[in-house]
Amino acid sequence: MSRILFDIEGAKPISIECNPGDNLLELARRANVAIDAPCSGNGSCGKCRVRITEGEVESFKSRHITDEEWDLGWRLSCNSKVIGDATVFVPDIASAYQSRMKTADLSTGKEVAIFEEMQANLKAAGVDFCNEFMALDLVMAEPTLDDTMPDVERLEWAVKAEVEVEFVKIPFAVMAKLASTLREHNFHVCVKGRCSGDTFHCMDICAPEDTALVGCAIDIGTTTVSMVLVDMTTGKILAKGSSGNGQIRYGADVINRIIEQGRSGGRKKLQDAIVKETLNPIIANLCKSIGLNARSIVQLCIAANTTMNHLLLGVDAQSVRMEPYIPSFFGWEGLLAGDLHLPAHPLAPVRIAPNIGSYVGGDITAGTLASLIWDKDEMSLFIDLGTNGELVFGNRDFLMSCACSAGPAFEGGDISCGMRATDGAIEACTVDCATMEPSYEIVGDEGQRPVGICGSGIIDIISELFRCAIINARGQFVREGRRVRRDAHGMGRFVLAFEEESETGREISINEVDIDNFIRAKGAIFSAIETLLNSVDMTVECIDHVYVAGGIGSGINMKNAVNIGMLPDVELEKFSYIGNSSLTGAYAMCVSDRANEKCAEVMANMTYLELSTYPGYMDSFVAACFLPHTDSSLFPSCVQEG
Repeated sequence: MSRILFDIEGAKPISIECNPGDNLLELARRANVAIDAPCSGNGSCGKCRVRITEGEVESFKSRHITDEEWDLGWRLSCNSKVIGDATVFVPDIASAYQSRMKTADLSTGKEVAIFEEMQANLKAAGVDFCNEFMALDLVMAEPTLDDTMPDVERLEWAVKAEVEVEFVKIPFAVMAKLASTLREHNFHVCVKGRCSGDTFHCMDICAPEDTALVGCAIDIGTTTVSMVLVDMTTGKILAKGSSGNGQIRYGADVINRIIEQGRSGGRKKLQDAIVKETLNPIIANLCKSIGLNARSIVQLCIAANTTMNHLLLGVDAQSVRMEPYIPSFFGWEGLLAGDLHLPAHPLAPVRIAPNIGSYVGGDITAGTLASLIWDKDEMSLFIDLGTNGELVFGNRDFLMSCACSAGPAFEGGDISCGMRATDGAIEACTVDCATMEPSYEIVGDEGQRPVGICGSGIIDIISELFRCAIINARGQFVREGRRVRRDAHGMGRFVLAFEEESETGREISINEVDIDNFIRAKGAIFSAIETLLNSVDMTVECIDHVYVAGGIGSGINMKNAVNIGMLPDVELEKFSYIGNSSLTGAYAMCVSDRANEKCAEVMANMTYLELSTYPGYMDSFVAACFLPHTDSSLFPSCVQEG
């Protein structure tokens, strides 16, 4: 037996016993040590870097580790095996994704304004914010020798006197505490429940002052999770929060996670990562921040993609990625918070926004609900930009949807200096065409030095390099200068920050391989848009409005996204960023029974297009893998200044 000590920067070290030959990344996962591995350990991303400070591991050199770094002990954990006792330093960047992720989760005034506007728009569209939940203040006569009515009947009569119902259903959990609660509060209690038709379903009996009825709306993204607690009576937001999705260490995309959950014990690991490591801490922290007893959460609503829904529930997701791509469920009713051991009332219903297809899930159904394109005459394109690109096109008469596999590039994966939008990420950039000198904005406090580049920054950099004719349509460097360096094979790269200017002491740059990877990602988005339009015999000119949602969309410069051929070349006035529409839709479904019904209607009226089997999609994709496109007539506004 050997022992590995994970020396985690900024946290307590974790020690674990293991066998020689054990893979270091798998060992870290077993020890619950967060090492960022977007490619899930296949060696392609180079992000799972660790440093061996004591002992040795069996490893082989990778293009992601320089000779100097190798000599200092840096290794990729995915291609390293245990050969004896060792101490492994895990840099803080490996876990920052979960604690300091920059997300579009109502964390800014802009996001709050967008959220409130969509609330108002839903109400204007006839979606009233009413639900069946009630908190009844009941005062009952205390039993005497002359009044020997059992406690349960006394409660039923009190409920019927307050609410016009014929039946009162009392579950075992309430029955078990009924006698003690009534007598502790002298038969003056609060009874929480919901009124459905002619029946009142009792959920809890508690002190008369405990009248809180709280809902919890959750957006589970592949990369990030956002959440709000809301007053079920008034619709007021009580608390909000977000975190990275704990499943990230099992891969940046849904395919890698499906593969991981198919291994022995995989389903439990993936479910624990989202429930125990992500959702439960956020809910607990939000409840603590407002002094709320978690049992006051009487309903939850979850909007997530199809794979995330399966992994959340611990349901086998293998069929989602295997032809003919059939998920276990689209919608599922009857789920309770207690089934998932969530910190809420165990009888609280959990509403899941219905999925549309294998790769278009409830997050898009909820987002489409919030976008209101189903209530408009104009032709609208709804785009949710995340680890996957999901699209909806149509109006009140029809809705078409599809999903494309953009890969992890928008989250910084497959990019040599790419990273998620945490502290130190370059999120915006401009380049002076004459001097080729860059100016950039960095996530974090003032004085923060760059660590890497996140998705919105990559879009800006590539757009600026193309605009200044520093790179050509294939993403190859065609100008020389102080910022353009080449390796021994002649491959060019553009340096954003030299070694002495970065936080890590490594240069921050983008090379031709990075640009090629990103061109393929943006090509997937545009070709999906083009194919979706072609499927209804329409063109870009038919688009009246483009709604961009998702965490990445919050920082995107729309003009630059058009300039590289990622988004259609329409008037910039037609673009609207609508924030985290998935969370907005989940919020509406949580507090509004009508919104929940409308979301089911939207799903039922939506046609899902499977791009992988659609004729002409691959030709469209190949044509889109240039800057901005092989057909320049599609992007008349894109020009080069160099």
